[in-house]
Amino acid sequence: MNEKVGTDIKRAASHLKAGELVAIPTETVYGLAANALDEVAVTRIFEVKNRPQFNPLILHIANLAQLEKLDLRFPAKALALAEKFSPGPLTYLIPTSSKVPGIVTAGTPAVAIRIPNHPMTLQLLNLLDFPLAAPSANPSGLVSPTKASHVSEQLGDQVNYILDGGECQIGLESTIISFLEPIPRILRYGGITTEAIEAVIGPVNLPEGGFVDNPVAPGMLARHYATNHPLLLGNADSLIAQAHQTDPIPRIVTISLNQTYKEIPTAYQFQLSPSADLSEAARRLFATMRLADEMDIDLIIAQEFPDRGLGRAINDRLKRASTEAGQFLKPLTQ
Repeated sequence: MNEKVGTDIKRAASHLKAGELVAIPTETVYGLAANALDEVAVTRIFEVKNRPQFNPLILHIANLAQLEKLDLRFPAKALALAEKFSPGPLTYLIPTSSKVPGIVTAGTPAVAIRIPNHPMTLQLLNLLDFPLAAPSANPSGLVSPTKASHVSEQLGDQVNYILDGGECQIGLESTIISFLEPIPRILRYGGITTEAIEAVIGPVNLPEGGFVDNPVAPGMLARHYATNHPLLLGNADSLIAQAHQTDPIPRIVTISLNQTYKEIPTAYQFQLSPSADLSEAARRLFATMRLADEMDIDLIIAQEFPDRGLGRAINDRLKRASTEAGQFLKPLTQ
């Protein structure tokens, strides 16, 4: 039995108060947490994850009242969203203050704030007199963890305690919305859909397209959620046909919403939701990517998901995990 994994919230709090690292459960993915006001502890997050220090972190708080201690203010539209969706999978990017260490914001003028919707972590946050900085609890760029066992497998020796809150209920990171411009802008698709946000505050701007190397918010880097085997995203039928033209023909596993492919053995096909439920698909995505990656294969082919609701967030994660097909497959002959 791993003594570093358990459900002792007071023990987790004790480690965090001592400047140590604790993996925490949220409804989205597991986070690697440290005292956000302790620069030495936050530096340890970057070291353990091998995360570039120009990539900002999200501050996790128990409630909006804690913003006052940090000299932070939510604009009216952010407050309206928080009333509807927080605690929950929505992160707010707002102007920072001098009380937030620069290592958390990567020296940018903005800070990302979230109230996670997990009972154990909310209890933990209420035991602390400081916010938690907590990116996903995995080596930087790899698939995010949705179970305590995923954290233990990848970071176990480097984390002082893993608070086991069971399997994450949403399984995709939070949506990030910026309030740095007159019209709020979605920076990262995630657990709250654009449609749901616009129903509360009206039209928002969408991501400007492409990924960046100098992000103003977490989760914007181009290469992320990577599997060990190459992953291709697109029209799976076409990609499978291309793969079957190569010599030798690669061993393929597929990931899709609910499609099947006659060329691929059933055991090598993962349908994330037979009923085409995008919420179920999002919840199962990262765990399925891990299972596919553990198989004796050469290539993962993912069918592009519907471009609506959580389908956008799923496509976003798969796109960042993917490789250009041209690096592995020949174009179909005419």
